[in-house]
Amino acid sequence: MSGPMALEPGGTERDTLALRLAVAPAPARDDHTPAPEAVSRLAAELADRVGPAVHPYEVAALLEAEGLTAEQIKEQYGHPDLFSLATALYAQVPRTFPEPPATADPWRPDPVRSLLRGVLFALPGLAYLLTAPLWHPGGHAAGLIVAGLLSWAWGQALGHRAHVRLATGRREAARTLLTGAPLGAALATSAAVPLAGGAAVLAAAAAQSLYLAAAGVLLVLARERLLLAALTPLLAGAAALPWRDPGTPLRLGLPLLALLATLAVTAHALRGALAVPAAAGGGRPPLPSSLPYGLFGLAAGLLVLLEGRREPYAVIVLTISMGPAEWLLYRYRSLSVAALRATATPAGFRLRSAAVLGLCLLGYLLPLLPAARLTGAAPDTLLPLAATLWTALLLQAFGEAWPPAAICLAAAGLAGALTLLHLPPGPAALPLSCGAAALALVICALRLLGRPARHA
Repeated sequence: MSGPMALEPGGTERDTLALRLAVAPAPARDDHTPAPEAVSRLAAELADRVGPAVHPYEVAALLEAEGLTAEQIKEQYGHPDLFSLATALYAQVPRTFPEPPATADPWRPDPVRSLLRGVLFALPGLAYLLTAPLWHPGGHAAGLIVAGLLSWAWGQALGHRAHVRLATGRREAARTLLTGAPLGAALATSAAVPLAGGAAVLAAAAAQSLYLAAAGVLLVLARERLLLAALTPLLAGAAALPWRDPGTPLRLGLPLLALLATLAVTAHALRGALAVPAAAGGGRPPLPSSLPYGLFGLAAGLLVLLEGRREPYAVIVLTISMGPAEWLLYRYRSLSVAALRATATPAGFRLRSAAVLGLCLLGYLLPLLPAARLTGAAPDTLLPLAATLWTALLLQAFGEAWPPAAICLAAAGLAGALTLLHLPPGPAALPLSCGAAALALVICALRLLGRPARHA
């Protein structure tokens, strides 16, 4: 009930209404004429509760619950019975259909977790700062690069399979990771053997492959804090570098300690996930379904590698930005669901969906401008590459894996060929390739994600 009556202390809303109905004076009328003014007053009192009713019987139940007696109905409102008065109220009050109660947003992002993941993506780079003097003079980085690219591609494909299995249960996902992660580390290390040029580089490639496999397991199982704790030795070693050379024992020992800690917490996380009872149903996804995710990982690694050859600091900025990028992927899905609820036509949703895509993409790219200037990276390459990666990840989040894989592979192949062969447009090959890829991916996103069915 609205109005001052609902605010009176000392009783419930129902008691207040019953008291008012009981003491209200009967309007002046003869014995056979209804009291329209009293009925109108009652309709105004109960408008907010009568309006949503879909049948007079609901109004009758409301009046009965309020304690209205047969004598009051006859004497005060001039109706022969409860159902007659309910029908009159139902006819007087316009129908209102309030919005359903707001439900929890299933795509609400966790900003702390997203920022933590961005930091975790960048922290392993400290290991290269500490160990580079130990392996670089006697070997070549090609072995590390090849092992890293293969680990990245394998990790993307394995992450897809594990996330699909998570829908069935943590035990099933853990079994997939327990099988796939060691196999990926072994393959990446084997690929580095012919290119290592020495035992030191091969050992670094093996350590890199083991770490990437273990870290991928922890990230899929959402154990980011365990991974952060395992990497604290790297933070300690990097903090000492500006002041003094920690020496060979610490340059080798601290990264090794971080690797062993990462492997230990990974084993702990897998053991806990495997202890969960197995869920019923849910088969393994077919192997070809994970192929485009692996190809995208390979293409993304090549693009980042080409950017690193030109602007090493741009890679640092890009790596840290992957945390906010994941947060914005969730925001896109949340805003898209809100747009779906706010529109009534497919055309209206397409417009709102395009606006949401533009807002999220700009929200990701704009903070990269001051970060690029702060580190001396060139925005003309960083921004197209970042737009390419974010839009590709967005499409993958909706199960559209082949378009981003094909577009990113084409961009990486074209930019790599033009750069390595020193063909025109030379240094502009990567920005132009990434710009074209970003445009193609945005068009795909507008076409594929502008359908209401993809967000229902």
